[in-house]
Amino acid sequence: METNDLKSKDAIPLEGFPATSGHSMIKWQTRLLLLAGLSKNTADRVTVWFIDLESHNCGVVETFGNVPVARSGQSVTLFGSKLIMFGGEDWNRRLLNDVNVLDLETMTWSAVETTQTPPTPRFDHVATLHAERYLFVFGGCSHSVFFNDLHVLDLETMEWSQPQVQGDLVTPRAGHAGVAVKGNWFIVGGGDNKSGALETLVINLSKLVVSVVTSVKGRDPLASEGISISSASLGGENFLVTFGGYNGKYYNEVFVMRVKPRDSLHPKILQSPAAAAAAASVTAAYALAKAESLDFPEKEDSNPKVIQVDNSQQDHSVEINSIKEEKKALELSLIEVTNEISALKTKIEETNGNYNELSKELHSVQGQLVAERSRCAKLEAQIGELQKMLESLPSLEEKVQALRAEKSAFERDMELAATVQSQRSGGIWKWVAG
Repeated sequence: METNDLKSKDAIPLEGFPATSGHSMIKWQTRLLLLAGLSKNTADRVTVWFIDLESHNCGVVETFGNVPVARSGQSVTLFGSKLIMFGGEDWNRRLLNDVNVLDLETMTWSAVETTQTPPTPRFDHVATLHAERYLFVFGGCSHSVFFNDLHVLDLETMEWSQPQVQGDLVTPRAGHAGVAVKGNWFIVGGGDNKSGALETLVINLSKLVVSVVTSVKGRDPLASEGISISSASLGGENFLVTFGGYNGKYYNEVFVMRVKPRDSLHPKILQSPAAAAAAASVTAAYALAKAESLDFPEKEDSNPKVIQVDNSQQDHSVEINSIKEEKKALELSLIEVTNEISALKTKIEETNGNYNELSKELHSVQGQLVAERSRCAKLEAQIGELQKMLESLPSLEEKVQALRAEKSAFERDMELAATVQSQRSGGIWKWVAG
């Protein structure tokens, strides 16, 4: 792209570049493009800056179309003449999982509609392109959860999938850095809200196998958030270079790692949405295959060191040794898979035992339930009898009232009879006395 292809607004000296964090930087021909990020005077929409590596000028690139909302912590990946931006966190701390594409030929933004299940909204993740078709997204975090999952976006069909990854366990992390070298994605640094991630990882993007390359102790610069990593080729060999980071302390150390290449056997072609199904059916031999072995130089005064390569062996000897190593790795993988199957069988037996015990308890409870039902039926019968007795109470009360009335009449008759008798008795005595 020529200089005139990027229409800039008010090109300013390099020292006038705004202080920004959480941005993404991509090299496009003779220019560096810086996208998104937050600064003191962040606009409502994503801003694209450029730095011309030849003229040393910088400025704002005028973009068109559906410009995404401003954000930080997103991932930006170069795909041909397009930039694929995923996720991030906007100025209001709203987490995003949208996909936006910037066409570098026309500087036009477009929002992409994807299918299947996308990754949960996140920021501070990493992304890379594989086989000029698949966008891999790893890790990141929300405001409370840190992720260690791997997602794939098929850029031809725009379908998301979550392949089943084999190999070593991976600690959740955010703020890490990654770089892909010949189909192997190296990931270093990052961490969660408790500590930094101690493992440096490599993900074989063809086999979908993750391996721990090395581990460091806590508070090591390589276990920092905000670390950067790049790859370089020197004398036909590939090297990884890391710089900086923060884990309670800011670092300026530089570390160099030499990558020993080995042939990537049995490459896998991902198809979405069948990527997850294809990954799930990876054979045990490849599922637990170890990643490329790496040599680490000693650390000293933050100066990178290069290890000399031993070229004394012939090519065929190297191939034989490589095949032997592959055989050993496959044998170890077979042993691990056998042990895993044995462990699964044990768990199945334990589950069956628990099922039998629960069945016995269920039968016992069912018996108790039958007895309770019988008891309830008896109680209902007694309640029916009591209700009938209660219904007969009014007639009994009427009988009692009638008896009371008869008693009262009888008592009155007795009193009257007594009075009459006493009067008659008094008259006779009077007659006798007179």
